[in-house]
Amino acid sequence: MTDLLATIYLYVKAFHVMAVLSWMAGLFYLPRLFVYHAERGMAGGEPTDSFAVMEEKLLRIIMRPAMIATWISGLMLVLTPGIVDWSMTWPWVKAACVIAMSGFHGWCAAQRRALAAGRSLSGRRYRMMNEVPTLLMVGIVLAVIVKF
Repeated sequence: MTDLLATIYLYVKAFHVMAVLSWMAGLFYLPRLFVYHAERGMAGGEPTDSFAVMEEKLLRIIMRPAMIATWISGLMLVLTPGIVDWSMTWPWVKAACVIAMSGFHGWCAAQRRALAAGRSLSGRRYRMMNEVPTLLMVGIVLAVIVKF
């Protein structure tokens, strides 16, 4: 199995980058939709219905599969011999940030359900939460590239 992982390493790595890009695009955009939904769409009818459809499809069709693909390909990379040195700090930082990113994904899913039920945080709160994936991405990229 480890020979196979070593052989397909570059393909798995490329797939991982594509999956991460897709997941991150959704994580950046969904909270922005929440801002618009909270500020312009809580009265019912249009644009509320449009926001609800966009949020649900973004989460279900793009973000969830991209997160799953990110996790699967990431775990394949971790299992590839010679790729991760767990005695260093960087893989632990990356792992913590990825787990936090998955938690943020879960928070987004919960917010989508709350908005669909007519409950909302303020647009300002959603704007602040929109920065969370950026901060986690900075941690991940620095950890992986600098390998401290």
